[in-house]
Amino acid sequence: MNADVLKGGFADAPVQSAHAFRAAMNVMARPGTVETLSGAVPPAPMSAAAGALVLTICDPDTPLHLAGHWDCQEVRDWVAFHVGAPIVDAEAAMFALGDWDVLAPLTRFAIGTPEYPDRSATLIVERDTLAGDTATLRGPGIKDKAAMALPEAEAFQMNAVLFPLGLDFFFTSGDQVSALPRTTKVEAA
Repeated sequence: MNADVLKGGFADAPVQSAHAFRAAMNVMARPGTVETLSGAVPPAPMSAAAGALVLTICDPDTPLHLAGHWDCQEVRDWVAFHVGAPIVDAEAAMFALGDWDVLAPLTRFAIGTPEYPDRSATLIVERDTLAGDTATLRGPGIKDKAAMALPEAEAFQMNAVLFPLGLDFFFTSGDQVSALPRTTKVEAA
């Protein structure tokens, strides 16, 4: 085993994972907000924020799909050592990691069932930046409206129509994270 695999996890796991979990829940509850996630130093191409999310929300019972160049031996080994999440195909994933282009088509991911809408996938979408306002958001957790940079509007509009089924999204860039739950209505700005 490469010794680098042993590096990059939380130095103080109970405290740092609690902070990361709180930040993840805050951005999911307040679409359009951005929080900082620190403490993880995952291998490239995974960002620090994506690494902190993986350390916080993945475990041996949460299948993870690595898409595109995120599916490399360094990332697989890091995930295996730090969280033990099984690496699976998109159709079996509870979580997926990659950029927008390699995660497509979204129809590969579970959207839940009427009996169990929570059995859907959550996608961690790596972005160059979270800055910008390409979409207007409305819905739970948003007082009037919020702005967010999204890779496109149509996919998220179609996802919201599926509610209570659908996908949830985290967006990461560097040490920043934002989120878009399936309950959010999206309009192109």
